[in-house]
Amino acid sequence: MTSRTTPGIARFNALEEAAATAALHEACASTAWGSKLLSRRPYPTAEALFAASDAAMAELTADDLAEAMAGHPPIGRPKPGDPTSSREQRGMAGASEELKAEMLELNLAYQERFGHVFLICATGRTGEQMRDAVKERIANSPAQEREIVRSELGKINRIRLTRILEEETA
Repeated sequence: MTSRTTPGIARFNALEEAAATAALHEACASTAWGSKLLSRRPYPTAEALFAASDAAMAELTADDLAEAMAGHPPIGRPKPGDPTSSREQRGMAGASEELKAEMLELNLAYQERFGHVFLICATGRTGEQMRDAVKERIANSPAQEREIVRSELGKINRIRLTRILEEETA
């Protein structure tokens, strides 16, 4: 996106508080993240919104991160009727039954180890890439994994914020 004010950022800035809150909650389930972004409106550019998102993500507590992660279904099992998680996890859609079964086992092992779903910015990744990532990350310490999750959430939030800004009507 360019550094000039775009129609998308103008629409986002003009949303009533309830509508903006709902749009932000769709992007990220963390109440703290959404509140921080809402309180900093209006944004002069999309880049300013993304920077505010990154800053808010960096400030999230462990509980805030847990709240954000709770809004994400396990890889390979998008929420029924949720086009966002289905679109983002498209790489698993055509996966073999063996890969889906392996991913289910890995998801369960990861969740048992860390107490939350395996979170990765799945957009553009194949099922095999996501499987390999969970296999690699399951060996991380909880502190390492928390920071990787924070980074992955930041990537997801940028993609989702971009989608909000590109919608014709928000």
